[in-house]
Amino acid sequence: MPPRRCPCGTGLTYAECCGRLHDGTATAGTAEQLMRSRYSAFAVGDAGYLLATWHPTTRPHTLDLDPEVRWTGLDVLSTSGGSLLAAEGTVEFRAQHRVGRVAGAQHELSRFVREGGRWFYLDGTSLS
Repeated sequence: MPPRRCPCGTGLTYAECCGRLHDGTATAGTAEQLMRSRYSAFAVGDAGYLLATWHPTTRPHTLDLDPEVRWTGLDVLSTSGGSLLAAEGTVEFRAQHRVGRVAGAQHELSRFVREGGRWFYLDGTSLS
């Protein structure tokens, strides 16, 4: 059986891509990489990673993921800032999902900040 592809859509395997961030062997170098890894965390049900990469000023105390939601695809629509040396950035994306036979999508403009050399999700504005 071939290794499974990463849910974030890079074409790499999960172990080569977001799996390294989820298990702590690597950290996101850009805001887009953090956003992709957070999408993958939703897809694989890793609430701990989502909380750990959420900025402390906006992070909820707990996060319960709905096991009925199956994340089926990610489209990064645009990025601003968020480079290796930037302190902040935004990523606009559309994430497709299914709940049973019902398809849906989350369209969001997410804001990220880099503190202490690490990227954090700050907040997002729903666009749909």
